[in-house]
Amino acid sequence: MKLSHLDLISHSPEETQKLGICIGELALPGDIFLLVGILGTGKTCLTQGIARGLNIKEYALSPSFVIMRELYGRLPLYHMDLFRLDHIEEIEELGLDDYLYGKGVCVVEWAEKGLTVLPTEHLLVQIDFVSDTERSFRLKPRGKRYLELLTQLKPLALNSPKGLE
Repeated sequence: MKLSHLDLISHSPEETQKLGICIGELALPGDIFLLVGILGTGKTCLTQGIARGLNIKEYALSPSFVIMRELYGRLPLYHMDLFRLDHIEEIEELGLDDYLYGKGVCVVEWAEKGLTVLPTEHLLVQIDFVSDTERSFRLKPRGKRYLELLTQLKPLALNSPKGLE
């Protein structure tokens, strides 16, 4: 039976980063992670964990004002942020294809702004507030690679009754 999604709860920023570390450790060249959630839900916090999982020593800041930052570790991380873009044409004109279809790992914050022009195969991560410190994560795979990744991440949910602890 195929997994259609995986739901997890994080009880703290540290647990959110722990999820990111797991994703980063499992990441392969060409992986694309699309992060969706309102301001303050933890998109950058999750990305910081992914960077740590990729053995990146540099701190992953939100690239809101530069659209994209490149960080280097086990694999290159292309951290993109579409927050400041209002029109789909702006996203298409950025010339991100070399990154999105390259050998690095792409993390796209505010991905909902560009879903129609971003690659169809990806892991969509929907993040929502549960409380001041808790967040819910719904991971939705699109494509065989991401189904495999979800299968590898599933023990996180099964081995912990509270999510990521």
